[in-house]
Amino acid sequence: MPYEWDTPITRAPAPDAPGHDAGGAPIAVLHLWPYRSLPKRGFAFAIGFAYLMLMIPVAGFVGTAAMWWLFFPGLIAIVGLWWFLGKSYRDGEILEELTIWPDHVRLTRTGPKRSHAEWEANPHWVTVQRHPTGGPVKDYITLKGGAREVEIGAFLHEDERPALFDELTRAFTLAKSRRMP
Repeated sequence: MPYEWDTPITRAPAPDAPGHDAGGAPIAVLHLWPYRSLPKRGFAFAIGFAYLMLMIPVAGFVGTAAMWWLFFPGLIAIVGLWWFLGKSYRDGEILEELTIWPDHVRLTRTGPKRSHAEWEANPHWVTVQRHPTGGPVKDYITLKGGAREVEIGAFLHEDERPALFDELTRAFTLAKSRRMP
């Protein structure tokens, strides 16, 4: 799954747990990122394979002027493949981080081209909402707190978003409750 709880919340925080303002550690940390169907190793393999496939027809024309008519357009195609795959990787450099304290929640989104967005709220006023239809994607998940509503995990696969919704609902339910000593 392209999301992971670094610090999963398994039970309600203690009543005396220090909050965000007191410098306390978060009670839950969630990282989300887009799925990569082609890992870096596969990227290198694809470029190498394209180069080898280019060399097959070129090898038959070594020593002739026709070799250059085959070699340069093929080389341009390989450079184009490299550039477009690299652009796809750069555009998919999204990381969302949800950090929950007993008295504070922060969602940060770092995107391509160093774009950065942040949202903060009190977890007691945050509601997790799932929009089965009507959103930009199926099972669109939003967090609403204060005057803003923000999306989370819109880049996840449609099968992963309901599970994320359940986990977020459970995490905020536990964060809102206080454990008795």
